[in-house]
Amino acid sequence: MPTVLRLNGYRFYFYSHEPNEPPHVHIDKGGSSAKYWLEIPALARNLGFDARTLREMLEMVRHHRAMLLEAWHGHFSNGE
Repeated sequence: MPTVLRLNGYRFYFYSHEPNEPPHVHIDKGGSSAKYWLEIPALARNLGFDARTLREMLEMVRHHRAMLLEAWHGHFSNGE
């Protein structure tokens, strides 16, 4: 589970066993977790975050999208 970004207490990471899914990132903070698609940034799953926080995280994903996609492709093209 490589962490690719830490921002404002959030941990952005990938699961290494998900290479066949479209590019996405998992985000955790506290006991909550969310998953966002990266190609067209959108919420895929939410476990515990409120609507305001989900909007803030979506903006973070949009802002760091290029770096997150680069990290995704770099991680999964290496066969990890």
